[in-house]
Amino acid sequence: MQKEGDVDLVRLFLDKCNHLDHTGAGSLTALHISCLAGHLEVTQALAQRGANIEARDAVSFSPLHIACLFGNESVVEYLLSRGVDVNISGSVGDRPLHLAATWGYYRIMQMLLKKGARVKVQDEEGNTALHCCVRNGHLNILNLLLQPQFRNDVHVTNVYLDTPLHVACYQGWLECAKAQLTYGGSSLLLKENLWGETPLHAACTGGYSIDLVDYLLSQDAAFVNYQSPDGHTPLHSACYHGNSRLVQLLLSHGADTNITAHDRNNNSDKRDEQTPLMWAYERGHDDIANVLKHYRRPGLHEDYARADYLSGLDTSYFPIPSPIGKLKTMMQEKIDVLYLRSVLPPDLHLSLSDIENLENIDSGSFGKVYKGKYKEKIVAVKRYRANMSYGKSDVEMFCREVSVLGSLDSPYIVKFVGACLHDPSQFAIVTEYVPGGSLFSTLHEQKRSIDTLTRLNIALDVAHGMLYLHTLPQPIIHRDLNSHNILLDDECHARVADFGESRFVRNIFEENMTKQPGNLRWMAPEVFTQCTRYSIKADVFSFGLCLWELLASELPFAHLKPAAAAADMAYKHSRPPLDRAFPAEVSNLLEKAWHKVPEERPNFAQILEELKTICESQNSSLQDGNEHLHHHHLHSFCSSCSAGSPNGSTTPPESSQQTNSELSGHVTALRTRWEQEASRGQTAFKSSHPTIEELRSRMNNNGYVEGNTYQYRIAPVFNKHRKTMLQNF
Repeated sequence: MQKEGDVDLVRLFLDKCNHLDHTGAGSLTALHISCLAGHLEVTQALAQRGANIEARDAVSFSPLHIACLFGNESVVEYLLSRGVDVNISGSVGDRPLHLAATWGYYRIMQMLLKKGARVKVQDEEGNTALHCCVRNGHLNILNLLLQPQFRNDVHVTNVYLDTPLHVACYQGWLECAKAQLTYGGSSLLLKENLWGETPLHAACTGGYSIDLVDYLLSQDAAFVNYQSPDGHTPLHSACYHGNSRLVQLLLSHGADTNITAHDRNNNSDKRDEQTPLMWAYERGHDDIANVLKHYRRPGLHEDYARADYLSGLDTSYFPIPSPIGKLKTMMQEKIDVLYLRSVLPPDLHLSLSDIENLENIDSGSFGKVYKGKYKEKIVAVKRYRANMSYGKSDVEMFCREVSVLGSLDSPYIVKFVGACLHDPSQFAIVTEYVPGGSLFSTLHEQKRSIDTLTRLNIALDVAHGMLYLHTLPQPIIHRDLNSHNILLDDECHARVADFGESRFVRNIFEENMTKQPGNLRWMAPEVFTQCTRYSIKADVFSFGLCLWELLASELPFAHLKPAAAAADMAYKHSRPPLDRAFPAEVSNLLEKAWHKVPEERPNFAQILEELKTICESQNSSLQDGNEHLHHHHLHSFCSSCSAGSPNGSTTPPESSQQTNSELSGHVTALRTRWEQEASRGQTAFKSSHPTIEELRSRMNNNGYVEGNTYQYRIAPVFNKHRKTMLQNF
């Protein structure tokens, strides 16, 4: 009735109805619904028959609130003509003027102001109509509110000490910022909010408008290095929130990368001082970290020319070479290549012209990977770019990988076929082609269905490969063990690959190791903290993360970027959760493998023994009625892998004729209680309407409230369901 707006039908019901203010869902009355839908005649009929024009719904919104929220001008005009309270308050102190300003209804604003709406009144968060209109960039309403007769104060602050200029800057509204500075003067630029942020900080935190930041800097260039009480500058804010273009703009305006902030929660005499680089690093903004680390600051040009490497950049992933350093590196590369050519057996010297049907199948920072045919066998060709990137030479990695692979012979290591060494533009490594792809692709991209025994067998294969590397006469430390570098064949057997970061070690505990090789997400804490003295136990830590990833089918710390994940593990001793109904022996192995003290971690011989025990336990847990299935289907049902037995024998051909439903039934039968429990998802629901106290509690160590602080409390709920509400009534 209300949805269609049939006024005659409404009047018919009104003649027979004595309960005009009866409430439905959300304590909405019929008058609320007619105001929501914008039906003027229905609203008039209800009001004329005595409906309460100031009735309240579940959030204390009156019909006037609802009409203002949805921009129904004619209904607002009628309600005001009936003498409704123009300053009526909602449950959090929000007035109709707040709602009209938030959603930009200019005509409604004019009507409300004409009827005496108070422009300076604040809601419970201290927001005025000025705060509300600039949040969504409504310049016309801002100009209306700034007219002299309203005597508005642009210096007014809410409970977070934000002025309307702060709110405009957080949202990136340039013209709104200009209007307020014209009205209130440049003193607005010095206003700090609860977290010590000026409007320039706010613009760098939001990161929505590079033009806005440029304009604010043009007002006073000295503000570029303005420090809040905790010491953080606009550059800190831009780095923390990953606004790379703003970082470059601030640097061009003279932002100082050496200024440090401190942890406001640290009450000790020794404060943890943090540069903008550290803030970017903590949040995992690798692109910004690289910009800052390679930014040549004033006063360091002479050092840059004199020394092999820049000093004072201890947090670098790898050093920046000086011109002399570059020359030395190029000479060393030539020596390395010449040495490889002399020691590599002639039958391992290949040319790209020897390989047929090259087909690009992957790419990475080193170059590209191709699939081809060499001597009637399918091979993988990893082509390196012969260039240098920030001092870490691809040629160096190429030579190292050829040296390592050429010395290896194990069924658990990808087999080396040869290398293309003669033309620097065609440097390539040729290995056997492993058709199943990487473990990462299997788990996270293809999302294949793999049973627990197969997962454990994959872990056993990797452990065998790592034991082989660590027990060679001259041990090899992999330094980049992760799911990208574990390859699976058609029967889901694993091979360890990618030795570009590997090196031979002379001692159990090698000195002067390279800083931070490999992928940060799987990196051991002692490697991430840039210690140059670490052991083969770093590989054990990476294996522990791979094992957790393999069993949980989740990326370790998937909610964090790689650098942030590594920082959490190194400095906060965070580890992936073990609350997924893992058996006790699995949890114990994981806890030992990723122990923060390297010496406490087991070696791979011990890991193999424990994995075998776990496999035996897993075998015994299978139901007695599934022995026949266990004999034929023990080694997984990968969606594109053929099934195999644990000893590597292929499943009989007739089993492949089974239907999908039969296979599904077999997989279900093989699932253990552990798998079934781990597969059950649990969803935690939290309130979408935090209180002020909750918002304050969400302040992190660097003084920011996580999440959107400025989201209006009630309006999004109605806005989200606007259409569905109209359809349902």
